[in-house]
Amino acid sequence: MGCPEAAGTRPSNGCGEIIVVRLSNRTLSEVNAAIPAPNYDRSVIQTGIVHFGVGGFHRAHMAMALDSLMSMGKALDWGICGVGLMEFDQRMRDALVPQDGLYALTLKHPDGRREPRVIGSITEYLYAPESPFVVLEKMASSSTRIVSLTITEGGYNFDRVTGEFDLNNALVNADLVPGAAPRTAFGFVIEALRLRRERGIQPFTVLSCDNIQGNGDVARKMFLAFARLKDSELAEWIADQVAFPNSMVDRITPVTSAEDLAEAEAALGVSDAWPVVAEPFFQWVIEDHFTLGRPPLEDVGVQFVSDVEPYELMKLRLLNASHQGLTYFGYLSGYRFVHEAVGDPAISGFLLKYMDLEATPTLKPVPGIDLAAYKLMLIERFANPEVRDTLARLCAESSDRIPKWLIPVVHERLAAGGDVRRSAAIVASWARYAEGVDEQGNPIDIVDPLKQELIPIAQSQRTNPLAFIQNESLFGNLSSNPNFTRPYLEALTSLFEQGAHKTVQALA
Repeated sequence: MGCPEAAGTRPSNGCGEIIVVRLSNRTLSEVNAAIPAPNYDRSVIQTGIVHFGVGGFHRAHMAMALDSLMSMGKALDWGICGVGLMEFDQRMRDALVPQDGLYALTLKHPDGRREPRVIGSITEYLYAPESPFVVLEKMASSSTRIVSLTITEGGYNFDRVTGEFDLNNALVNADLVPGAAPRTAFGFVIEALRLRRERGIQPFTVLSCDNIQGNGDVARKMFLAFARLKDSELAEWIADQVAFPNSMVDRITPVTSAEDLAEAEAALGVSDAWPVVAEPFFQWVIEDHFTLGRPPLEDVGVQFVSDVEPYELMKLRLLNASHQGLTYFGYLSGYRFVHEAVGDPAISGFLLKYMDLEATPTLKPVPGIDLAAYKLMLIERFANPEVRDTLARLCAESSDRIPKWLIPVVHERLAAGGDVRRSAAIVASWARYAEGVDEQGNPIDIVDPLKQELIPIAQSQRTNPLAFIQNESLFGNLSSNPNFTRPYLEALTSLFEQGAHKTVQALA
Protein backbone atom coordinates (compact mmCIF):
# COMPACT_ATOMS: atom_id res chain seq x y z
CA MET A 1 0.00 0.00 0.00
CA GLY A 2 1.37 3.43 -0.98
CA CYS A 3 2.00 6.42 1.27
CA PRO A 4 0.04 9.66 0.85
CA GLU A 5 1.92 12.58 -0.69
CA ALA A 6 3.25 15.22 1.71
CA ALA A 7 1.70 18.65 1.48
CA GLY A 8 3.90 21.52 0.32
CA THR A 9 5.56 22.83 -2.77
CA ARG A 10 8.58 20.52 -2.67
CA PRO A 11 8.42 16.95 -3.98
CA SER A 12 8.24 14.13 -1.48
CA ASN A 13 9.40 10.54 -1.55
CA GLY A 14 5.79 9.40 -1.46
CA CYS A 15 5.91 8.64 2.26
CA GLY A 16 5.59 12.11 3.69
CA GLU A 17 9.29 12.96 3.78
CA ILE A 18 10.15 16.11 1.84
CA ILE A 19 13.03 15.73 -0.58
CA VAL A 20 15.43 18.63 -0.31
CA VAL A 21 16.08 20.24 -3.69
CA ARG A 22 19.76 21.18 -3.95
CA LEU A 23 21.08 24.11 -5.92
CA SER A 24 22.60 23.10 -9.27
CA ASN A 25 22.38 23.92 -12.97
CA ARG A 26 19.39 21.59 -13.19
CA THR A 27 17.50 23.28 -10.33
CA LEU A 28 18.50 26.88 -11.02
CA SER A 29 15.04 27.54 -12.41
CA GLU A 30 13.58 26.60 -9.02
CA VAL A 31 15.43 29.39 -7.21
CA ASN A 32 13.14 32.10 -5.87
CA ALA A 33 12.55 34.43 -8.82
CA ALA A 34 13.21 37.47 -6.63
CA ILE A 35 16.81 36.34 -6.03
CA PRO A 36 19.36 37.43 -8.67
CA ALA A 37 20.92 34.39 -10.34
CA PRO A 38 23.12 33.87 -13.41
CA ASN A 39 21.37 35.36 -16.45
CA TYR A 40 24.12 34.10 -18.73
CA ASP A 41 24.64 30.73 -20.40
CA ARG A 42 27.06 28.93 -18.09
CA SER A 43 27.59 26.19 -20.68
CA VAL A 44 29.58 28.56 -22.92
CA ILE A 45 31.94 29.83 -20.19
CA GLN A 46 35.59 29.02 -20.79
CA THR A 47 38.05 28.59 -17.96
CA GLY A 48 40.38 31.58 -17.93
CA ILE A 49 41.41 31.44 -14.27
CA VAL A 50 42.60 28.55 -12.13
CA HIS A 51 42.28 29.50 -8.48
CA PHE A 52 43.98 27.77 -5.53
CA GLY A 53 42.19 28.12 -2.21
CA VAL A 54 38.43 28.39 -2.74
CA GLY A 55 37.28 29.64 0.63
CA GLY A 56 34.64 32.08 1.75
CA PHE A 57 36.73 35.13 0.93
CA HIS A 58 37.44 34.10 -2.65
CA ARG A 59 33.77 33.35 -3.24
CA ALA A 60 32.71 36.71 -1.76
CA HIS A 61 35.38 38.64 -3.65
CA MET A 62 36.96 37.54 -6.96
CA ALA A 63 34.22 35.07 -7.86
CA MET A 64 31.55 37.67 -7.14
CA ALA A 65 33.32 40.31 -9.24
CA LEU A 66 33.55 37.96 -12.21
CA ASP A 67 29.92 36.92 -11.80
CA SER A 68 28.99 40.61 -11.96
CA LEU A 69 30.91 40.97 -15.21
CA MET A 70 29.28 37.87 -16.66
CA SER A 71 25.87 39.24 -15.74
CA MET A 72 26.77 42.24 -17.94
CA GLY A 73 27.52 39.88 -20.84
CA LYS A 74 31.29 40.22 -20.36
CA ALA A 75 34.20 37.97 -19.35
CA LEU A 76 32.60 34.66 -20.36
CA ASP A 77 36.10 33.48 -21.25
CA TRP A 78 37.25 34.14 -17.66
CA GLY A 79 35.45 31.36 -15.82
CA ILE A 80 37.07 30.01 -12.66
CA CYS A 81 38.30 26.48 -12.07
CA GLY A 82 38.72 26.15 -8.32
CA VAL A 83 41.44 23.89 -6.93
CA GLY A 84 41.72 22.46 -3.41
CA LEU A 85 45.08 21.25 -2.11
CA MET A 86 44.48 20.49 1.55
CA GLU A 87 42.65 17.60 3.17
CA PHE A 88 39.99 19.97 4.52
CA ASP A 89 39.27 21.09 0.93
CA GLN A 90 37.35 17.84 0.44
CA ARG A 91 34.46 19.55 2.18
CA MET A 92 34.47 22.33 -0.43
CA ARG A 93 34.61 19.71 -3.18
CA ASP A 94 31.58 17.96 -1.69
CA ALA A 95 29.71 21.25 -1.53
CA LEU A 96 30.52 22.70 -4.93
CA VAL A 97 30.79 19.73 -7.29
CA PRO A 98 27.17 18.51 -6.88
CA GLN A 99 26.07 22.14 -7.22
CA ASP A 100 28.00 22.68 -10.48
CA GLY A 101 29.98 25.42 -8.69
CA LEU A 102 26.86 27.44 -7.86
CA TYR A 103 26.39 28.93 -4.38
CA ALA A 104 24.62 31.78 -2.63
CA LEU A 105 26.33 34.96 -1.47
CA THR A 106 24.39 37.13 0.98
CA LEU A 107 25.49 40.65 1.80
CA LYS A 108 24.42 41.70 5.29
CA HIS A 109 23.65 45.40 5.63
CA PRO A 110 23.87 47.13 9.03
CA ASP A 111 20.14 47.97 8.99
CA GLY A 112 19.25 44.27 8.81
CA ARG A 113 18.62 44.20 5.07
CA ARG A 114 19.80 41.05 3.27
CA GLU A 115 21.03 41.03 -0.31
CA PRO A 116 21.25 37.41 -1.54
CA ARG A 117 22.30 36.32 -5.01
CA VAL A 118 23.48 33.14 -6.72
CA ILE A 119 27.05 33.23 -8.04
CA GLY A 120 27.90 31.27 -11.19
CA SER A 121 31.46 32.19 -12.14
CA ILE A 122 33.04 29.03 -10.67
CA THR A 123 32.34 26.42 -13.31
CA GLU A 124 34.69 23.63 -12.16
CA TYR A 125 36.21 22.42 -8.91
CA LEU A 126 39.12 19.98 -8.74
CA TYR A 127 40.47 18.36 -5.60
CA ALA A 128 44.15 18.16 -6.48
CA PRO A 129 45.15 15.09 -4.41
CA GLU A 130 42.62 13.04 -6.39
CA SER A 131 43.58 14.26 -9.85
CA PRO A 132 46.89 16.16 -9.87
CA PHE A 133 47.54 15.65 -13.56
CA VAL A 134 44.05 16.89 -14.49
CA VAL A 135 44.84 20.06 -12.54
CA LEU A 136 48.18 20.40 -14.35
CA GLU A 137 46.56 20.04 -17.77
CA LYS A 138 43.95 22.63 -16.83
CA MET A 139 46.74 25.03 -15.86
CA ALA A 140 48.75 24.20 -18.97
CA SER A 141 45.78 24.86 -21.27
CA SER A 142 46.16 27.93 -23.49
CA SER A 143 42.75 29.17 -22.30
CA THR A 144 44.07 29.56 -18.74
CA ARG A 145 45.64 33.01 -18.52
CA ILE A 146 45.65 33.67 -14.77
CA VAL A 147 46.46 31.41 -11.84
CA SER A 148 45.27 33.11 -8.67
CA LEU A 149 45.89 32.29 -5.02
CA THR A 150 44.27 32.62 -1.62
CA ILE A 151 46.49 30.17 0.25
CA THR A 152 47.00 32.30 3.44
CA GLU A 153 50.28 33.79 4.59
CA GLY A 154 51.59 30.37 5.63
CA GLY A 155 51.08 29.00 2.14
CA TYR A 156 53.98 31.05 0.77
CA ASN A 157 56.48 29.01 2.79
CA PHE A 158 58.79 31.79 3.93
CA ASP A 159 60.75 31.84 7.18
CA ARG A 160 59.17 34.37 9.54
CA VAL A 161 62.61 35.61 10.67
CA THR A 162 64.65 35.75 7.47
CA GLY A 163 61.86 36.11 4.92
CA GLU A 164 63.60 33.47 2.80
CA PHE A 165 62.11 30.31 1.32
CA ASP A 166 61.78 27.58 3.96
CA LEU A 167 63.80 24.56 2.83
CA ASN A 168 62.56 22.41 5.73
CA ASN A 169 59.00 21.96 4.47
CA ALA A 170 58.49 18.24 3.86
CA LEU A 171 55.72 18.70 1.28
CA VAL A 172 57.78 21.21 -0.68
CA ASN A 173 60.75 18.86 -0.64
CA ALA A 174 58.54 16.04 -1.90
CA ASP A 175 57.57 18.27 -4.84
CA LEU A 176 61.24 18.71 -5.71
CA VAL A 177 61.66 14.98 -6.41
CA PRO A 178 61.89 14.47 -10.20
CA GLY A 179 58.67 13.08 -11.66
CA ALA A 180 56.68 13.43 -8.45
CA ALA A 181 53.00 14.34 -8.70
CA PRO A 182 52.71 17.86 -7.29
CA ARG A 183 51.19 18.36 -3.83
CA THR A 184 51.78 22.07 -3.16
CA ALA A 185 50.96 25.29 -4.98
CA PHE A 186 54.68 25.55 -5.77
CA GLY A 187 54.76 22.14 -7.40
CA PHE A 188 51.66 22.78 -9.48
CA VAL A 189 52.52 26.29 -10.65
CA ILE A 190 56.12 25.54 -11.59
CA GLU A 191 55.31 22.24 -13.33
CA ALA A 192 52.44 23.87 -15.25
CA LEU A 193 54.76 26.67 -16.37
CA ARG A 194 57.30 24.04 -17.46
CA LEU A 195 54.64 22.32 -19.55
CA ARG A 196 53.59 25.60 -21.17
CA ARG A 197 57.19 26.46 -22.01
CA GLU A 198 57.73 22.99 -23.45
CA ARG A 199 54.58 23.32 -25.57
CA GLY A 200 55.30 26.85 -26.76
CA ILE A 201 52.39 28.39 -24.81
CA GLN A 202 52.89 31.80 -23.20
CA PRO A 203 52.94 31.75 -19.39
CA PHE A 204 49.96 32.67 -17.27
CA THR A 205 49.98 35.50 -14.72
CA VAL A 206 50.29 34.49 -11.06
CA LEU A 207 47.91 36.70 -9.08
CA SER A 208 48.11 36.57 -5.29
CA CYS A 209 44.93 37.62 -3.48
CA ASP A 210 46.34 36.99 -0.01
CA ASN A 211 46.51 39.52 2.77
CA ILE A 212 50.28 40.04 2.66
CA GLN A 213 52.12 43.28 2.04
CA GLY A 214 53.62 43.09 -1.44
CA ASN A 215 51.83 39.81 -2.06
CA GLY A 216 52.89 39.67 -5.71
CA ASP A 217 56.51 40.37 -4.82
CA VAL A 218 56.39 37.69 -2.12
CA ALA A 219 54.83 35.20 -4.54
CA ARG A 220 57.46 35.96 -7.17
CA LYS A 221 60.32 35.50 -4.69
CA MET A 222 58.99 32.22 -3.27
CA PHE A 223 57.95 30.61 -6.55
CA LEU A 224 61.30 31.53 -8.11
CA ALA A 225 63.13 30.10 -5.10
CA PHE A 226 61.29 26.80 -5.61
CA ALA A 227 61.88 26.91 -9.38
CA ARG A 228 65.64 27.43 -8.91
CA LEU A 229 65.76 24.33 -6.75
CA LYS A 230 63.80 22.39 -9.37
CA ASP A 231 65.23 23.66 -12.67
CA SER A 232 67.52 26.71 -12.81
CA GLU A 233 66.99 27.26 -16.55
CA LEU A 234 63.21 27.19 -16.13
CA ALA A 235 63.57 29.61 -13.22
CA GLU A 236 65.34 32.15 -15.43
CA TRP A 237 62.55 31.86 -18.02
CA ILE A 238 59.94 32.43 -15.31
CA ALA A 239 61.85 35.42 -13.93
CA ASP A 240 61.87 36.94 -17.40
CA GLN A 241 58.41 35.99 -18.64
CA VAL A 242 55.91 35.61 -15.76
CA ALA A 243 54.00 38.51 -14.18
CA PHE A 244 53.30 38.52 -10.44
CA PRO A 245 51.17 41.66 -9.87
CA ASN A 246 50.62 43.00 -6.36
CA SER A 247 47.07 43.38 -5.13
CA MET A 248 45.12 44.61 -2.12
CA VAL A 249 41.86 42.89 -1.22
CA ASP A 250 39.25 43.86 1.34
CA ARG A 251 35.89 42.47 2.39
CA ILE A 252 34.97 41.13 5.82
CA THR A 253 33.77 37.55 5.27
CA PRO A 254 32.87 35.72 8.48
CA VAL A 255 32.61 31.96 8.80
CA THR A 256 29.28 30.60 7.53
CA SER A 257 27.05 29.66 10.47
CA ALA A 258 24.17 27.20 10.77
CA GLU A 259 21.87 30.22 10.86
CA ASP A 260 23.36 31.43 7.56
CA LEU A 261 22.68 28.02 6.00
CA ALA A 262 19.05 28.15 7.08
CA GLU A 263 18.64 31.75 5.91
CA ALA A 264 20.10 30.96 2.49
CA GLU A 265 17.76 28.02 2.00
CA ALA A 266 14.74 30.05 3.08
CA ALA A 267 15.65 32.88 0.69
CA LEU A 268 16.54 30.70 -2.31
CA GLY A 269 13.89 28.04 -1.92
CA VAL A 270 16.55 25.39 -2.57
CA SER A 271 19.36 23.99 -0.45
CA ASP A 272 22.95 25.26 -0.64
CA ALA A 273 25.56 23.12 1.12
CA TRP A 274 27.92 26.03 1.73
CA PRO A 275 26.62 29.56 1.16
CA VAL A 276 28.76 32.62 1.90
CA VAL A 277 27.96 35.81 3.82
CA ALA A 278 29.84 39.10 3.72
CA GLU A 279 29.61 42.78 4.51
CA PRO A 280 28.50 45.13 1.68
CA PHE A 281 31.90 46.85 1.46
CA PHE A 282 34.16 45.64 -1.37
CA GLN A 283 37.61 46.82 -2.40
CA TRP A 284 40.22 45.38 -4.75
CA VAL A 285 43.26 47.28 -5.97
CA ILE A 286 45.54 45.55 -8.50
CA GLU A 287 48.84 46.42 -10.14
CA ASP A 288 48.02 46.45 -13.85
CA HIS A 289 50.63 43.96 -15.06
CA PHE A 290 49.34 40.82 -16.81
CA THR A 291 51.07 38.68 -19.41
CA LEU A 292 47.99 37.38 -21.24
CA GLY A 293 45.36 40.02 -20.58
CA ARG A 294 42.78 40.25 -17.82
CA PRO A 295 39.03 40.59 -17.32
CA PRO A 296 37.68 44.19 -17.44
CA LEU A 297 37.25 44.24 -13.66
CA GLU A 298 37.35 48.03 -13.59
CA ASP A 299 33.76 47.82 -14.88
CA VAL A 300 32.72 46.40 -11.50
CA GLY A 301 34.64 48.73 -9.22
CA VAL A 302 38.14 47.22 -9.15
CA GLN A 303 40.98 49.76 -9.20
CA PHE A 304 43.97 49.14 -11.46
CA VAL A 305 47.02 51.17 -10.46
CA SER A 306 50.75 51.32 -11.10
CA ASP A 307 51.65 51.10 -7.38
CA VAL A 308 49.55 49.15 -4.89
CA GLU A 309 51.73 49.77 -1.83
CA PRO A 310 49.99 52.92 -0.48
CA TYR A 311 46.64 51.11 -0.55
CA GLU A 312 47.91 47.93 1.05
CA LEU A 313 49.73 49.81 3.82
CA MET A 314 46.51 51.69 4.51
CA LYS A 315 44.56 48.47 4.78
CA LEU A 316 47.13 46.43 6.72
CA ARG A 317 47.96 49.12 9.26
CA LEU A 318 44.49 50.60 9.71
CA LEU A 319 42.00 47.76 9.18
CA ASN A 320 44.03 44.63 9.93
CA ALA A 321 46.07 46.04 12.81
CA SER A 322 42.91 47.59 14.27
CA HIS A 323 41.30 44.16 14.21
CA GLN A 324 44.16 43.05 16.46
CA GLY A 325 43.64 46.13 18.59
CA LEU A 326 40.03 45.30 19.32
CA THR A 327 40.03 41.52 19.44
CA TYR A 328 42.10 40.66 22.55
CA PHE A 329 40.86 43.64 24.57
CA GLY A 330 37.32 42.82 23.45
CA TYR A 331 37.54 39.12 24.27
CA LEU A 332 39.10 39.73 27.69
CA SER A 333 36.42 42.36 28.38
CA GLY A 334 33.78 39.66 27.94
CA TYR A 335 32.63 40.31 24.38
CA ARG A 336 32.46 37.56 21.77
CA PHE A 337 31.43 39.43 18.61
CA VAL A 338 33.25 42.25 16.82
CA HIS A 339 30.22 44.55 16.72
CA GLU A 340 29.75 44.18 20.47
CA ALA A 341 33.36 45.13 21.18
CA VAL A 342 33.34 48.13 18.82
CA GLY A 343 30.03 49.25 20.29
CA ASP A 344 31.95 49.89 23.51
CA PRO A 345 33.14 53.56 23.40
CA ALA A 346 36.34 52.64 25.23
CA ILE A 347 37.35 50.17 22.51
CA SER A 348 36.24 52.28 19.52
CA GLY A 349 37.94 55.33 21.06
CA PHE A 350 41.13 53.35 21.56
CA LEU A 351 41.09 52.17 17.93
CA LEU A 352 40.67 55.70 16.59
CA LYS A 353 43.56 56.92 18.77
CA TYR A 354 45.76 54.09 17.49
CA MET A 355 44.83 54.84 13.87
CA ASP A 356 45.24 58.61 14.17
CA LEU A 357 48.33 58.85 16.34
CA GLU A 358 50.37 55.77 15.51
CA ALA A 359 49.32 54.09 12.23
CA THR A 360 48.49 57.09 10.04
CA PRO A 361 51.91 58.79 10.45
CA THR A 362 53.52 55.67 8.90
CA LEU A 363 51.39 55.76 5.74
CA LYS A 364 52.26 57.11 2.32
CA PRO A 365 49.74 59.36 0.51
CA VAL A 366 46.91 57.19 -0.83
CA PRO A 367 45.61 58.57 -4.15
CA GLY A 368 41.86 59.07 -4.18
CA ILE A 369 41.33 58.13 -0.51
CA ASP A 370 40.15 60.45 2.28
CA LEU A 371 41.91 58.82 5.22
CA ALA A 372 39.79 60.55 7.87
CA ALA A 373 36.62 59.23 6.23
CA TYR A 374 38.22 55.80 5.68
CA LYS A 375 39.02 55.43 9.40
CA LEU A 376 35.48 56.35 10.45
CA MET A 377 34.14 53.93 7.84
CA LEU A 378 36.26 51.16 9.37
CA ILE A 379 34.59 51.70 12.74
CA GLU A 380 31.18 51.58 11.01
CA ARG A 381 32.12 48.37 9.21
CA PHE A 382 33.34 46.73 12.42
CA ALA A 383 30.13 47.80 14.15
CA ASN A 384 27.82 46.09 11.61
CA PRO A 385 25.69 43.86 13.89
CA GLU A 386 24.41 41.74 11.01
CA VAL A 387 27.80 40.35 9.97
CA ARG A 388 28.30 38.81 13.44
CA ASP A 389 32.01 38.41 12.91
CA THR A 390 33.50 36.65 15.92
CA LEU A 391 36.40 37.82 18.04
CA ALA A 392 37.62 34.22 18.10
CA ARG A 393 38.19 34.39 14.33
CA LEU A 394 40.23 37.57 14.70
CA CYS A 395 42.18 36.18 17.66
CA ALA A 396 43.37 33.22 15.59
CA GLU A 397 46.76 32.97 13.87
CA SER A 398 48.11 35.95 15.85
CA SER A 399 51.73 34.93 15.35
CA ASP A 400 51.23 35.35 11.59
CA ARG A 401 49.26 38.57 11.88
CA ILE A 402 50.79 40.86 14.51
CA PRO A 403 54.37 40.65 13.14
CA LYS A 404 53.13 41.61 9.66
CA TRP A 405 50.49 44.20 10.48
CA LEU A 406 51.41 45.89 13.74
CA ILE A 407 55.14 45.45 14.40
CA PRO A 408 56.14 47.43 11.27
CA VAL A 409 54.16 50.38 12.69
CA VAL A 410 56.06 50.02 15.97
CA HIS A 411 59.46 49.99 14.28
CA GLU A 412 58.67 53.02 12.12
CA ARG A 413 57.29 55.01 15.04
CA LEU A 414 60.27 54.18 17.24
CA ALA A 415 62.67 55.16 14.46
CA ALA A 416 60.89 58.51 14.18
CA GLY A 417 60.84 59.02 17.95
CA GLY A 418 57.05 58.68 18.02
CA ASP A 419 54.55 57.41 20.57
CA VAL A 420 53.85 53.65 20.57
CA ARG A 421 51.70 53.37 23.71
CA ARG A 422 48.69 51.93 21.96
CA SER A 423 50.67 49.57 19.71
CA ALA A 424 52.53 48.31 22.79
CA ALA A 425 49.22 47.83 24.57
CA ILE A 426 47.89 45.74 21.67
CA VAL A 427 50.93 43.45 21.95
CA ALA A 428 50.39 43.27 25.72
CA SER A 429 46.73 42.34 25.21
CA TRP A 430 47.82 39.50 22.94
CA ALA A 431 50.37 38.36 25.54
CA ARG A 432 47.66 38.33 28.22
CA TYR A 433 45.19 36.50 25.93
CA ALA A 434 47.89 33.94 25.02
CA GLU A 435 47.96 32.75 28.64
CA GLY A 436 44.90 30.73 27.63
CA VAL A 437 42.67 31.76 30.56
CA ASP A 438 40.24 34.69 30.62
CA GLU A 439 39.58 37.09 33.49
CA GLN A 440 36.93 34.79 34.94
CA GLY A 441 39.30 31.83 34.97
CA ASN A 442 37.69 30.15 31.96
CA PRO A 443 39.95 28.44 29.39
CA ILE A 444 40.56 30.18 26.06
CA ASP A 445 40.88 28.01 22.98
CA ILE A 446 44.06 29.44 21.46
CA VAL A 447 44.25 28.90 17.69
CA ASP A 448 47.76 29.59 16.50
CA PRO A 449 50.47 27.58 14.72
CA LEU A 450 52.88 28.47 17.55
CA LYS A 451 50.47 27.81 20.44
CA GLN A 452 52.59 25.06 21.99
CA GLU A 453 55.49 27.49 22.19
CA LEU A 454 53.61 30.69 23.04
CA ILE A 455 51.24 29.55 25.81
CA PRO A 456 54.00 28.47 28.26
CA ILE A 457 55.92 31.69 27.55
CA ALA A 458 52.81 33.79 28.18
CA GLN A 459 52.11 31.91 31.39
CA SER A 460 55.64 32.68 32.63
CA GLN A 461 55.24 36.45 32.28
CA ARG A 462 53.81 36.86 35.78
CA THR A 463 57.36 36.36 37.03
CA ASN A 464 59.22 37.48 33.87
CA PRO A 465 57.10 40.29 32.42
CA LEU A 466 59.23 40.62 29.27
CA ALA A 467 59.11 36.89 28.46
CA PHE A 468 56.57 37.16 25.66
CA ILE A 469 58.33 39.88 23.68
CA GLN A 470 61.73 38.25 24.12
CA ASN A 471 60.72 35.96 21.26
CA GLU A 472 62.96 37.57 18.63
CA SER A 473 61.42 35.60 15.75
CA LEU A 474 58.21 37.57 16.34
CA PHE A 475 59.39 40.85 17.84
CA GLY A 476 63.01 41.32 16.80
CA ASN A 477 64.88 43.45 19.34
CA LEU A 478 61.87 45.21 20.86
CA SER A 479 62.46 43.66 24.29
CA SER A 480 65.70 45.66 24.57
CA ASN A 481 64.20 48.99 23.51
CA PRO A 482 62.98 50.93 26.58
CA ASN A 483 60.80 53.18 24.43
CA PHE A 484 58.74 50.08 23.70
CA THR A 485 59.16 48.05 26.90
CA ARG A 486 58.09 50.95 29.12
CA PRO A 487 54.55 51.30 27.65
CA TYR A 488 54.36 47.53 27.12
CA LEU A 489 55.00 46.80 30.79
CA GLU A 490 52.61 49.55 31.87
CA ALA A 491 49.84 47.98 29.77
CA LEU A 492 50.65 44.43 30.86
CA THR A 493 50.68 45.43 34.55
CA SER A 494 47.35 47.19 34.10
CA LEU A 495 45.89 44.10 32.38
CA PHE A 496 46.94 41.98 35.38
CA GLU A 497 45.82 44.44 38.04
CA GLN A 498 42.95 46.42 36.52
CA GLY A 499 41.67 44.10 33.79
CA ALA A 500 41.24 44.59 30.06
CA HIS A 501 38.37 47.04 30.08
CA LYS A 502 39.88 49.53 32.49
CA THR A 503 43.19 49.27 30.63
CA VAL A 504 41.71 50.06 27.24
CA GLN A 505 39.48 52.76 28.74
CA ALA A 506 42.52 54.55 30.12
CA LEU A 507 44.25 54.41 26.74
CA ALA A 508 41.19 55.77 24.91
